[in-house]
Amino acid sequence: MQSIYQSTSLLLLAFGATADAFSTTSNAPSSTDVTQVGSLTVPTIGCGTIAWSTDFGRPNPELVDLVSTASTNQNGVFLDTGERYGSHAKTALGMGWGETECLVAKLLKDNDAVEDNPSKAVVATKFTPSPWRTTVESVVEACEESRKRLGVESIDLYQIQMPDIVKPLRKFGFDKSYDKVYWDGLAECYNRGLVQNVGVSNYGPTLVTECSEHLAKRGVPLASNQIAYSLIGRHNGAQQTLDTCNELGVKVLAYYPFAMGLLTGKYTSAMPELSAEHALTSSLTKSRRSKFEQKDLERYAKGDGKSIPAGGVAPLLSTMERIANDRDKTVAQVALNYIICKGAVPIPGARTAAQYVDNMGALGWRLTEAEVSEMENVADNLGFSFDGAGFKRSNAKFVGYGMETWSLT
Repeated sequence: MQSIYQSTSLLLLAFGATADAFSTTSNAPSSTDVTQVGSLTVPTIGCGTIAWSTDFGRPNPELVDLVSTASTNQNGVFLDTGERYGSHAKTALGMGWGETECLVAKLLKDNDAVEDNPSKAVVATKFTPSPWRTTVESVVEACEESRKRLGVESIDLYQIQMPDIVKPLRKFGFDKSYDKVYWDGLAECYNRGLVQNVGVSNYGPTLVTECSEHLAKRGVPLASNQIAYSLIGRHNGAQQTLDTCNELGVKVLAYYPFAMGLLTGKYTSAMPELSAEHALTSSLTKSRRSKFEQKDLERYAKGDGKSIPAGGVAPLLSTMERIANDRDKTVAQVALNYIICKGAVPIPGARTAAQYVDNMGALGWRLTEAEVSEMENVADNLGFSFDGAGFKRSNAKFVGYGMETWSLT
């Protein structure tokens, strides 16, 4: 733990951050708060695009504002997307491939056309393992398609979205793993110059180590591993994975940093008379999530007296809210900063400029070790760990014919 804090301090100071960025009361952002992902220098917080969509084929005005606002960020812009991302209906029917990649490219291109000094965005995308993709060339072909949709000569970061788990004919004995074939595909993309960096997603300690060693034999460094990670999502193998990646020099990109909204307290500022846990309950009643997701999230929020003790996440929210108030920050910013302090890059989703700006408010300062320890102790005593809600899980994916799972342990 101490070494992570020391390296973070050196990085911030090297880029001009002031010493009071580490005090318990400083609120001013540092001049620069960036980190390295492979050969890339990126802001220490990214932006997920899985919820981005178009309005009748045209970019949503809120997303236009978001990209315009993000382009002025002195730390740069780091967007994470995937070939499989698309509107909810199309994705559910298996027809949304490439839609969000095209949207990201158009938003960035249109923004560059109106900005006097456009900020170059770093864009990461993903290859999706599929039953019909069984060769090195299938990875190269998919990469070429993503590269064209993004409108770039070389993709900044090309990731495998998950282990090779989609096996619709598994019960008939057709369950051969093509993970190593996909790793060779990544290496081929890298060596052809189609990508600048390669990464993986949802790999546990064993698989990420095997992948790193396999790629190293081809002269290719493994830059990143994207996993679900948050204050209440550390006990499903995520912490061991983060520790292993830190040892390997593989940067962890953390999705679900807010545990699907449980750690935001996002209505607290607008309704100051409410505590964070009461605000969370209010937000869930207004949620646009599916009934399955909302039911699971309400269990986490309130507890069910069975798998989740009564009170749910409330004790942790109270602690986070106190720390946030002491620092004049939001609960969401505390949640993101915690992940940064652990050596990872959080990838929260954002659909509006206001959400993006609030997320970036977690840059330029750091929680103290005492604050990190206190929150972890409270989280550990909640009696449960977050592993997703509804069909959106941190260890499984709905793949049309059912749920396929993986394990980080």
